[in-house]
Amino acid sequence: MSDGNWIQNIVIVGGGSAGWMTAAALARGLDRRYRIQVVESQDIGVVGVGEATIPPIRLFNAMLGLDEAEFMRETQATYKLGIQFRDWGRLGQSYFHPFGVYGLNAELGHFFQYWLKLDHEGGALDLADYSLCAQAAKAGRFDRQSDDPRDPMSTFGFAYHFDTILYGQYLRRFAQTLGVARTEGEVVQVDQHPETGFVTALRLKSGQVVEGDLFIDCSGFRGLLIEQTLKAGYEDWSDLLPMDRAAAAPCALRGPLSPYTTSTAREAGWQWRIPLQHRVGNGYVYSSRFISDEAAVATLTANLESEPLAEPRLLRFNTGRRRKMWDKNVVAIGLSSGFMEPLESTSIHLIQASINKLLQHFPDRSFSPANRDVYNRRIQVDMETIRDFLVLHYKATVRDDAALWSYVRQMPIPDSLAERIELFRERGQLVIHPDEMFTPTSWLAVLLGQGVHPRSYSPLVADQDSRAIAEGFRNMKALVARRVEAMPGHADYLKRHGMWAAEAAMA
Repeated sequence: MSDGNWIQNIVIVGGGSAGWMTAAALARGLDRRYRIQVVESQDIGVVGVGEATIPPIRLFNAMLGLDEAEFMRETQATYKLGIQFRDWGRLGQSYFHPFGVYGLNAELGHFFQYWLKLDHEGGALDLADYSLCAQAAKAGRFDRQSDDPRDPMSTFGFAYHFDTILYGQYLRRFAQTLGVARTEGEVVQVDQHPETGFVTALRLKSGQVVEGDLFIDCSGFRGLLIEQTLKAGYEDWSDLLPMDRAAAAPCALRGPLSPYTTSTAREAGWQWRIPLQHRVGNGYVYSSRFISDEAAVATLTANLESEPLAEPRLLRFNTGRRRKMWDKNVVAIGLSSGFMEPLESTSIHLIQASINKLLQHFPDRSFSPANRDVYNRRIQVDMETIRDFLVLHYKATVRDDAALWSYVRQMPIPDSLAERIELFRERGQLVIHPDEMFTPTSWLAVLLGQGVHPRSYSPLVADQDSRAIAEGFRNMKALVARRVEAMPGHADYLKRHGMWAAEAAMA
């Protein structure tokens, strides 16, 4: 390939988490012959409420080479071992979706089938007793995951809670040390090639013209380039995920620093609780078809553990995805590519997944249609499997106490999800697609937690000695309890390892 066919100027429109994650990753993953520029305006706010993540964020931070202690301090971060779901399957019921795996080895299939056999024989076992993450979360404890597969702590998994605005600012400083340029300004016009329609330049309110070869749209819901300019189109999923609004407000932390997110189902949606070092993030995700904005805000504020630290912010969104995440020489990353509600903390992960795939399919000036189409299909599959997992939470409920829950319990679902549920009902078999984000542990936690119970189990374990299996499970439960008892408290761990921010210490 000749130098003349290389991309030279990469322009990222919009800052925030998406823009600066993209800038930092490209600066780390590409060599210095590429010029990377972020155009953002201080006058345009960022959403800034997606404060919970899932374990792959650790790989992203490691790829950048971030120091974990510094990252934790700079973003007021805490650890996340999973999500506690309250009132989802039925009122008064609670279950925990842990990270890591169930059992004390990395192979889930046989462990779960053995558990299922004992359960069918009247063992009445609680699956959470065999998860280090679930038990550590319950006890408010944390410790490091082990790289030694012989160590039970190798089954431990974790992610982070952090302030996304602080994370974006932290990555901005980091990316600038790698040579990323920042231009302050509001885009007022987008220039396109008269024949190809490719974007050629951005005109800013100041009169400055920013030219580029590859443009990355991180402009949020408005999709300045991908939609307003290129008209990529939008596939609406609101019939499957009817939540279309959120009210968010922080409050002061009261009580211990829990290492997990809480999701509590409400009459017309659900409420999140995300503990950070310096505050608690809260929000009510709801459907405007079933509750007014005023009533939603009242519900949120009535269920805070302390007085709100700011007036509730209202966000409006439409679940779905762009029909093309990459069109011509524009790639949409973050909210500009589509949005699914924050039920399983997937927003930051989708940014990360899009960046990784962009690096794998990085173009030259020819912008190969085949390369672009494969990228689009891969992101589409990512988003559709996430969609199905989120829909499962709503579909698998027996609640009939409110109109929303009656609607989602009876709504048609994609065939892809229906097949998964039926196969699991038959004998507890889980089908996980290659490169799928959610693990067997995730599917198992939600399916069982919301009352989808297999009618039988694998014939491969039918003749196994139940007494020996039961003894193994008793020993495993005791070992999990001992390992959790030896862990430090969550806040103690942060302070001991230099991860506690000075601002939080003074709060």
